[in-house]
Amino acid sequence: MSAKINRRKFIGNSAAAVAAFTIIPRHVLGGNGFIAANDRINLGYIGVGKQALGLLEDIGKCKETTVLAACDVDQKKLGRFKAAAEANNKAKNISGSVDAYKYYRELLQRKDIDAVVIATPDHWHAQMAVDAAKAGKDIYCEKPLALTIAEGRAMVNATRKYDRIFQTGNMQRSWRDFRHAVELVRNGYIGEIKEINVHVGEPVKQCSLPEMEPPAELDWNEWVGPSLYRGWHPELAPKIDDDNWAWWRGYRDFGGGLVTDWGAHMFDIAQWGLDMDESGPVLFLPPSVPSTLGLSMKYGNGVVVNHKDWGEFNAVQFIGTEGRIEVSREFLRTFPDKDLANAELKPTDKRVYFSDNHYQDWIDAMKKRTKPVSDVETGHRTASVCNIVNIAYQLQRPLQWNPVTEEFIHDDYANMMRTRAFRGKWVFTNY
Repeated sequence: MSAKINRRKFIGNSAAAVAAFTIIPRHVLGGNGFIAANDRINLGYIGVGKQALGLLEDIGKCKETTVLAACDVDQKKLGRFKAAAEANNKAKNISGSVDAYKYYRELLQRKDIDAVVIATPDHWHAQMAVDAAKAGKDIYCEKPLALTIAEGRAMVNATRKYDRIFQTGNMQRSWRDFRHAVELVRNGYIGEIKEINVHVGEPVKQCSLPEMEPPAELDWNEWVGPSLYRGWHPELAPKIDDDNWAWWRGYRDFGGGLVTDWGAHMFDIAQWGLDMDESGPVLFLPPSVPSTLGLSMKYGNGVVVNHKDWGEFNAVQFIGTEGRIEVSREFLRTFPDKDLANAELKPTDKRVYFSDNHYQDWIDAMKKRTKPVSDVETGHRTASVCNIVNIAYQLQRPLQWNPVTEEFIHDDYANMMRTRAFRGKWVFTNY
């Protein structure tokens, strides 16, 4: 299936000139960590709320990076980020202001910006990423990659067409414990994998929050963007003095519930362990009565993955014929051989892609023009699993999935749910 996002023309230069743009690696000049201006990777941030501040700190530690611009439809959050980004630049002895934009397409027109960091709510990811690829920018996009299956495929297609480097924010792939767990699984240390249990929270639900008058600093219509319109509520987009995480992620049209928010991390580890980064399950079996847990999915190799409470939250349990492995951000446990958690692999063992810094991995991939540890296809496949889980919970019937064609088998309505309606000027069509 191929798809694209069709919109107003916004880039003045030719497609050929845009597609030809690359970052050419150069030698670092001078000493004491000095990076020549032409060796820097110039960044623009799109969406500068709470998550973006964390990314600014993490990506800012990569010595090659400079922030040139930022964009948001909340002017107070934009001002806060601008000040933080300028301080980050100053710590690297980089002078000058960070330009602030309300409309992200104005930022994308900047020819001096090499790459963008997209940290908006999920419903904006695809539109912005496809536009960025067309504008010749490399991309870091937060997880879950896309709100729908079709939008994820559009992001992959645009990345490949315009030869961009795309890192998805599944940063657990750059953490030692998750990588070690996956390598133990793939090398048969607990025998043949039969079952995987993943405990993350509830599926997406319809938003029933009361509608309120948005704050003056927020352009709510632009925040909603391509999604079907509904009024503002502080739970969806908190004001700058509210330190709570925004809960747009829990509601249909904006996010996918905890199934996508944390599932994008934990189902991703299951996918990685099964070596399914370019594939997925073939059968989804939701509970026959309304529930927020209890779905099972089956892969073509017979492995069953359960969305269930197995005793630990936001964690993954691999069950093999000779033992089990349990992993989360807090622990890595192996049974019956508890020493496996800290064991060195044998020289003959198969290894997965090594990265110990998710952000530097993206920077290095841009310089080398190679795929990063969580390439756009990987992010799309994991997001697709999460999105299908939500569809199955909603429809409450078994769904057969073809991971090659990315279509449901003999279920026209489920196939329609691979995409969504776009409103107004935002039109999603076939590529």
